[in-house]
Amino acid sequence: MTEAKLQPRKLIAENRRAKFDYFLDDSIEAGLVLKGSEVKSLRLGRANIAESYAAVEGDELVLINAYIPEYPGANRFNHEPRRGRKLLLHRRQINKFIGAVQREGRTIVPVKLYFDEKGRAKLELALAKGKKLHDKRASEADKDWKRDQARLMRDRG
Repeated sequence: MTEAKLQPRKLIAENRRAKFDYFLDDSIEAGLVLKGSEVKSLRLGRANIAESYAAVEGDELVLINAYIPEYPGANRFNHEPRRGRKLLLHRRQINKFIGAVQREGRTIVPVKLYFDEKGRAKLELALAKGKKLHDKRASEADKDWKRDQARLMRDRG
């Protein structure tokens, strides 16, 4: 038997706004329970996780408001684009995230949606704490300064 070729990660969707709106602390990789039409739609590279978040339902985590458009070839067996999708994590990881949400008032934010080396859909989640307006201004100023600093260093040689 030959070993299956491992492919590098293929990024499907990224939540760029998360770094601007939140302080991101602990990140973790989670699997997703998906239907076949959802996987095919993701393989086309069409998804949006910008407005989504993970919520606690019972004793499990569910991805809410992630947009995976309908797959055109699935006709009547298609999925609902914004349905809740169960996240696959170890029990200890789930308990850690649930505790942070309930005790510390944190939010669980999806950062990246991608296919791993084995071709499975994975979601990178992060525990986040919301930024205030002055924090956003400070991070924007830092980003601008770093850009100017890099430009100055490049011009000087």
